[in-house]
Amino acid sequence: MPNDSVNINNKGVAQNTYDAIVIGSGISGGWAAKTLCENGLKTLMVERGRDVVHLKDYPTASKNPWELPHRGNMPLQIEKENPVVSRCYAYGSATDHFFVKDKEHPYIQEKPFDWIRGYQVGGKSLLWARQTQRWSRFDFEGPARDGFATDWPIRYNDLAPWYSHVETFAGISGNYDGVETLPDGEFLPPWEMNCVEKDIREKITAQHKNRFVVQGRCAHLTQPKPIHIEQGRTQCQARSLCERGCPYGGYFSSNASTIPWAQKTGNLTLKTNSIVHSVIYDDSKNSAIGVRIIDAQSKTTSEFFAKIIFVNAACLNTNLILLNSVSSRFPNGLGNDNGLLGKYIAFHNYRGTVTATYDGPLDKYYYGRRPTQPMMPNFRNVYRQETDFQRGYMCFFGAGRGRVDADGIGAEAKDAMTEAGGWYVSMMMQGETIPKATNHVRLSKDQQDDWGIPQLITSVDYDDNDVRLMNDFLTQGSEMLDNAGCKDIRRHDSQQAPGLDIHEVGGCRMGKDPKTSLLNKWNQLHHCNNVFVTDGACMTSTSTQNPSLTFMALTARAASFAVEELKKGNL
Repeated sequence: MPNDSVNINNKGVAQNTYDAIVIGSGISGGWAAKTLCENGLKTLMVERGRDVVHLKDYPTASKNPWELPHRGNMPLQIEKENPVVSRCYAYGSATDHFFVKDKEHPYIQEKPFDWIRGYQVGGKSLLWARQTQRWSRFDFEGPARDGFATDWPIRYNDLAPWYSHVETFAGISGNYDGVETLPDGEFLPPWEMNCVEKDIREKITAQHKNRFVVQGRCAHLTQPKPIHIEQGRTQCQARSLCERGCPYGGYFSSNASTIPWAQKTGNLTLKTNSIVHSVIYDDSKNSAIGVRIIDAQSKTTSEFFAKIIFVNAACLNTNLILLNSVSSRFPNGLGNDNGLLGKYIAFHNYRGTVTATYDGPLDKYYYGRRPTQPMMPNFRNVYRQETDFQRGYMCFFGAGRGRVDADGIGAEAKDAMTEAGGWYVSMMMQGETIPKATNHVRLSKDQQDDWGIPQLITSVDYDDNDVRLMNDFLTQGSEMLDNAGCKDIRRHDSQQAPGLDIHEVGGCRMGKDPKTSLLNKWNQLHHCNNVFVTDGACMTSTSTQNPSLTFMALTARAASFAVEELKKGNL
């Protein structure tokens, strides 16, 4: 169905017209809706999945292991039917209702890519690992300095006040560390390292003056402020059951935070089970005028209209929608004059891990299930190119104590199992990958999903740079743990396909030049300025830091700009 053929089959244009439309209700979509609504815009949020209401729709949030089928494990038959989603760390019988199953929405993998999807209100903000670091100036300057991708149209100072804005509202715990490669933010009190982690930190930093071990920063309320109480949220209970949905609102999600805040204004209309087919472009107006929606259950089509459209369907689905938004003006996808839409997909490289044991004190333990762990910001190729690979990696590590293996049965075995075993240490990498035109997504020409929308083909893979970077981590990680006194050090390459990091970015990247990018510095399409993209699709590069906090900051910034431009009559 061409986009320049508007076909109203419901209650008429007037009743289907809003000031703004937000596609997607995840982390970035929630921030778009909050910002637009609290500035007075009547906003339609379109979500392809079912409604999930905070508190009401977390069916397993407080269940004990023995109350879950198979003690939380998935039957082998279900894992066999769903080989991709079953690889996700958060997937199990307590959470499977928040995941899209492989057979429900099949994959077309030209190269293996484990695309993890959550189709419900809140999207993957219910499932994320909640690690939140600001990017540094080195991350925004990297492409221009190192000559890969295209230059970011913004720098750290452009986003710094917006980082503060979203951190204050979301609630981020962390220390003020004063590290140039990992800027400080607006923090709640940090979680504490345990005694072995402190020992290892001291030994690593004594050996390496340019390597900083800091406590992880995460979107958890360690000490709620009035703004969090006003949201109806309270202190994190350190249960580490977050992906079930948190009845305390202890971690940030769209469901617990931004969406209820937007609803409180009276300006939000939430439309669920509504799959966006495409953005409608009007040649006579030289702008987008709305979105075409397919009802997920009845499969009927309808159209909704607005002056501003935010596409926040999550990186790959955002690319899909834009590629499918064809018109006589844009035959290759909305805003896609340069043919780059869907290209330069990037992700984080998680393949490398290092494990070890440690002769730590056996009379000490720790309390609770801390939702974060110590981390080491990137120390490779920061100030200059110094290795045989581009960019670098963050390290995350943690120490803990396992249980004693007990033989036999009965009281003696039970008592033995209550004793803590020796200390173990685990370190993992989060490596930056270089965006490449060959890493891309595109629409299938002959395969459609159940709603008549072309399937998305993923063609994303590692390269030699990723392998060299991983090998450097394995070497450096092993040496650091060895120098810290660890024993039984083992390296491991998981060889996992891209995608399980769930940090895919790109395809509709920001940039200064319309010839080499799709979006400008305000996240507007260069050639259709009332359409904004602020989820992972907009990212020019990946950084070594986690991306979600940057999604939030970019969205709040772009939505505030859109409001001002609308008031000025520019949109």
